[in-house]
Amino acid sequence: MKELKKILKLHSEWLAGSGGERADLSGADLKGADMSGADLNSANLSGADLRGADLKGADMSEAVLRGANMSGAVLSEADLSEADLSEAVLRGADMRGADMNSANLNGADLRCADLSDADLRCAVLRDADMRWAVLRGADMRCADMNSANLSGAVLRGAVLNGADMSEADLSEADLSEADLSEAVLRGADMRCADMSGAVLNGVDMRCADLSDADLRWAVLRDADMRGADLSESVLRWADLSGADLSEAVLRCADLNSADLSGAVLS
Repeated sequence: MKELKKILKLHSEWLAGSGGERADLSGADLKGADMSGADLNSANLSGADLRGADLKGADMSEAVLRGANMSGAVLSEADLSEADLSEAVLRGADMRGADMNSANLNGADLRCADLSDADLRCAVLRDADMRWAVLRGADMRCADMNSANLSGAVLRGAVLNGADMSEADLSEADLSEADLSEAVLRGADMRCADMSGAVLNGVDMRCADLSDADLRWAVLRDADMRGADLSESVLRWADLSGADLSEAVLRCADLNSADLSGAVLS
């Protein structure tokens, strides 16, 4: 613990430009360590073992955390903006309200993590494993989640404007009341997903699998749904005005009271 405090003190001096040295905690055993509120901006924590560590409110902006294990760690309100978290393990971590704006989370393991109200704008989450993660109210505008696994994730009320979720697995995910305007969901697996009351204006859902999905009261104005599979989906009271549903599969879909004015169905 004394050694850690010394490293953090020298790092603080380095950040202030008054000597010291950048913290190098790569591969360090920091299980259960209390670093709440610590200034780890630009620190090297690649491969570190941070399981169960308390990093609440810590500043880890631009830090290198490649391959670090943060399972069960507390990262609520932490600043991880522009940090490198590629291949990091964050299983079951508490990341509520964390700032991950423009962070690199490629291939990260976020299973069962709580990211409620987190800022993930422009974050890169390609191939990330986010099964059963809680992202309620998270801001994910323009995030790159290409091929990410979000099966069973809770994204209720999340803001996903312009996000890229091409080929992502969103099966059984809760996207109710989420804002997905202009998002790209081309080829996504959205079977049995709950999108009731979601806003999907101008969304690209070409060739997406929405079979058995709940789209009641969803707003899909001008959505591109060419070739999408909507078999047995529920679209009651959905607004599909101006949507392109050409070559879409609508077998046994419930379109009762849906607004299809100006929609293309050929």
